[in-house]
Amino acid sequence: MLLQSWQKSIFRPECNPGFQSVHCIAHLDQDVGEALPYLNAQLGGYSYQTDPPAVTFRVHGKLITVHNDRIAINALADEAEADKILAWLQREINHVWEDRAEIEPSTRCAPQPQPIKVLKLLPNKAGCRRCGQPTCLVFATLAVQGVLGAQDCPELGPEARQALESYLGEFALDW
Repeated sequence: MLLQSWQKSIFRPECNPGFQSVHCIAHLDQDVGEALPYLNAQLGGYSYQTDPPAVTFRVHGKLITVHNDRIAINALADEAEADKILAWLQREINHVWEDRAEIEPSTRCAPQPQPIKVLKLLPNKAGCRRCGQPTCLVFATLAVQGVLGAQDCPELGPEARQALESYLGEFALDW
């Protein structure tokens, strides 16, 4: 087992203490740097930085960055959500490390969903605002970030909803 423990801190951003969400930094007690290319290969990182090594994932509207010595997670509802994500990452890191002989390491970024493709799947491209967003392009941008999903557009019929879910599902990570 590569990753065994960490020291976690939960905080609100200093630049805007009125935010409802919290952030988490978990300082790892073990160095996981060698596992990052394997983790990226398995989970398809949003971005990969080689010096210093770090892989970032965009999952359910959150940015999760794994460095060799820490994990940073933004836009959390609470500490329990941070614990859930950290436990998921621990399983994934340890799994890829154990199976690294069968995994081709990668520093390439995975394909990302495109807002324009989401926009084309929406029925009212002018923006009915029934979803609470000012335009369909804003909705599409939030959908590719994982903040919104097909269920959040009240104008989508069953076939269009399925098409959007299918498209976004190609890029989804779950913990």
